Amino acid sequence: MKSKIVALSRNEDFKKLLKKKKNSNKYVTIYYGNLDNDNKNKLNISFVTKKKIGNAVKRNKIKRRLRQIFDHAVKEISIKFEYSYLVIAKPTMLNNNYTNIKETLFQEIKKIR
Repeated sequence: MKSKIVALSRNEDFKKLLKKKKNSNKYVTIYYGNLDNDNKNKLNISFVTKKKIGNAVKRNKIKRRLRQIFDHAVKEISIKFEYSYLVIAKPTMLNNNYTNIKETLFQEIKKIR
């Protein structure tokens, strides 16, 4: 099945989202809010990892994990498709188990609904 996730592309979108609502936990900080999206059938989301976290291999591993978690969340939890999301990863994601991260992020996503 093809993924329903689309990345943010414009710098203005990132700046607008940073001024919107925010949820945070020990693994990620999630900024979310309404942006003028043309396509309401796809989830508008971007994942950001800072260079402080580590080299490219570690940062890409975190982004792969986040993409997989949000792909499962789209299927299992009803996520608001009218919102745009910006997920900024924290360094604690590297050393923790995937299932712990997934459970914590599912709780955060449920708070956003």
